[in-house]
Amino acid sequence: MPLPGLCWLVCCRQGFSLLAREHGEKEEEESFELRNQDGHTRTGRGQLEVTMTPPSRSVNGTPCLTGGSEERRSLITEKTKMKMEEDPEVLVKGWLLREVQGGWLRQRRFWFVLTADSLDYYSGPDRDARRLGTLVLTSLCSVLWPDKHTYKQTGYWSLTVYGRKHCYRLFTKHYNEAVHWACAVQKVIDSKAPVDTPTQLLIRDIEENKFNPEVVEHIYQHNPILRYTQSPLYAPLLPFPYGSLHHTHMSSKGYTSVREEAVRLFNCLQQLESAHEPIPLIQGILQTCLDLRALRDELYCQLIKQTSVTSSHAQNQTQPNLRLRYWQLLTCMSCTFLPSSSILKYLRFHLKRVQSLCLDPEVESYASFIAQALEKTRGRECVPSWEEIQGLMGRQEILCTVHYPGPGCCQIPITSHTTANEVVKRMAERLGLQDSRNTFALFEQNACWEKAIGGNTIIADVITRFENLSAKEPDSDSHWRLCFKLYCLLDTDNISTDNIEYLFLYEQCHEMVVRGQLPACEDDLLSLAALRLQCLLGDFSALSPYPPLEQLFPAEVVEARALLAPVDPPGCPSFPGGLLAGTLWGHKCRQEQDQRLRTRLREEGTVVMSAILERWKALVGYSRRDSMAAYLTIARQWSGFGCTLYEVDFYISSTGSFSQKLWLGVAASCVSLYRQGEAEALESLPIGQICSYGVSDSNTFRITAGDRDLLFETTKLTEIMQLMNAYFSATRRQLGKDDYITNPKLHPSLLELPSHPV
Repeated sequence: MPLPGLCWLVCCRQGFSLLAREHGEKEEEESFELRNQDGHTRTGRGQLEVTMTPPSRSVNGTPCLTGGSEERRSLITEKTKMKMEEDPEVLVKGWLLREVQGGWLRQRRFWFVLTADSLDYYSGPDRDARRLGTLVLTSLCSVLWPDKHTYKQTGYWSLTVYGRKHCYRLFTKHYNEAVHWACAVQKVIDSKAPVDTPTQLLIRDIEENKFNPEVVEHIYQHNPILRYTQSPLYAPLLPFPYGSLHHTHMSSKGYTSVREEAVRLFNCLQQLESAHEPIPLIQGILQTCLDLRALRDELYCQLIKQTSVTSSHAQNQTQPNLRLRYWQLLTCMSCTFLPSSSILKYLRFHLKRVQSLCLDPEVESYASFIAQALEKTRGRECVPSWEEIQGLMGRQEILCTVHYPGPGCCQIPITSHTTANEVVKRMAERLGLQDSRNTFALFEQNACWEKAIGGNTIIADVITRFENLSAKEPDSDSHWRLCFKLYCLLDTDNISTDNIEYLFLYEQCHEMVVRGQLPACEDDLLSLAALRLQCLLGDFSALSPYPPLEQLFPAEVVEARALLAPVDPPGCPSFPGGLLAGTLWGHKCRQEQDQRLRTRLREEGTVVMSAILERWKALVGYSRRDSMAAYLTIARQWSGFGCTLYEVDFYISSTGSFSQKLWLGVAASCVSLYRQGEAEALESLPIGQICSYGVSDSNTFRITAGDRDLLFETTKLTEIMQLMNAYFSATRRQLGKDDYITNPKLHPSLLELPSHPV
């Protein structure tokens, strides 16, 4: 056959094979049987024997093997059994394809033999066959199991065995065979005793002799691996499994393997000594430990090594124990991650030993600070921000700016362990709100978004999120900030007008009005906007610069007014004939329609602003307090005043009817559903009648009251759960546990869900 014809045939065969894999045609499979022989290995596990039996029929039910093929298969099976009996140490053996480097063939066929200690491959199955390679199996080896993605790409089921020096990527046509080999290799790995590194053995010796200073000092003197070094590290201090991270989601972040990343960490530590600006390097190291949890103990061991001292060095002051960069990073680590229990014991012993031997007061201060931090540290969601690391390097608190309704703000000192509840308590004390019946919370917000922060959330994590968001969108006008606001409105009628809490209530009510979440007629909305101007600017003046309309009046109402008028002028021609002409004409008409709509919005905005200004003129003589009181009087006309509204995408009632685009109002007395813009509730459940509530799946919330259910879909599950938990907790605190017996069947949520990352 000519060469072009041969190439055509090969390409067609390959194409047909790929097409078969894509359409899910089943392959011929060989079944494997694992049997325990009479003799057992020294590990107590039975040896494995493989019996290869061909399938009797193919996918379509026709015989897939001829009689001659069956005879050959039987002969091979008998020979395999004979060889297994001749060599009882062999667990599994058979032909596999192995990926090789170089050459024009990607895979080559070898005879593989699995024993209790290694995976070997030979040139053939004969006894005198040459052994071509060995992978010694220990507890650190790992197996990557077959996956369908590789099969679709290559037509083979693959498994990968990772060893200390070698990595075998093996292929077979049959899924059962690949799984059988993976199971057998994993069984051998699991039977091996754990591997201890020299560092682990020395840590154990130190723990056993911690009350004998002479022995401990002897261990440090004669084991350089425990002491500071300027030389590079070629292997991790702790044992890590062999294997790559390319098959995990961490590969997208540039990580290769845990062992390699551990060695890179030590290189980064050594760069800290000469780094002009250490904070970016510290953040990168901490980010690696956040992504790869296994490296946290390793980094602690490396830092203990680089900050260790001996008695001779401490007395002679020859050791450069003023390498404060290591102590600064250890400080950041202690406020971010906790090590495992064994490494934590070793770290605490190290800190006490340094404090007893070192004569440098600054090093002693770092050791004392770290010991105290370890008592408070919990898991962090983010690495510390630039400002936090700067504070930790100096062992100082950082100032957090907290805003509150109106133009005010406070500077609150916080640490790496300060929670939102602690900040709320300090703000309430500073503003004189600690005796209020209502409750307060911190919110993270920008110009168009706001969410309550869970009480146990670490504020330093929130500040880091703000820093990350600002770095991602440097040109954005949205400024992220923390805001202290009313959360649970339990009593809105008895707030003194002289109290700053009254200002909170007024400002948060105005926010609801501007967002369109206060159902009111247009006349009342115009009056509210005029009262807002009177409160901000006093009596009307033509020279007074007033705020834009969107800060006074709901934008949705202006848009609704603009849409009432016809956008298309009368007699607008239809599309001319022809597909191309119709498309071009339609695009032009849409542009003109959008332009007319924008014009209508500007016109309606001007009309609304004129009406507001006219009403403002009539408010001459109103003081700021009078304007706020009149504003809240109008707002209180709505029966749902004081509730927090959440958008609901889909709602199913207990009768089976459903609605879309609603508001869920959560208040101290009831939970209600409203049509957006309407004042009357569709359904309302008193708080005292609620039997249970919670998340039923990823985006569905259920509230049960007797035989009535509220089941709805929303993206605000976390916020709704937090607020309902807060209302029930506040009610118990005010009524007392003994008095709160209105409904003994009440089952509030036991857990406060954490707030989601931005």
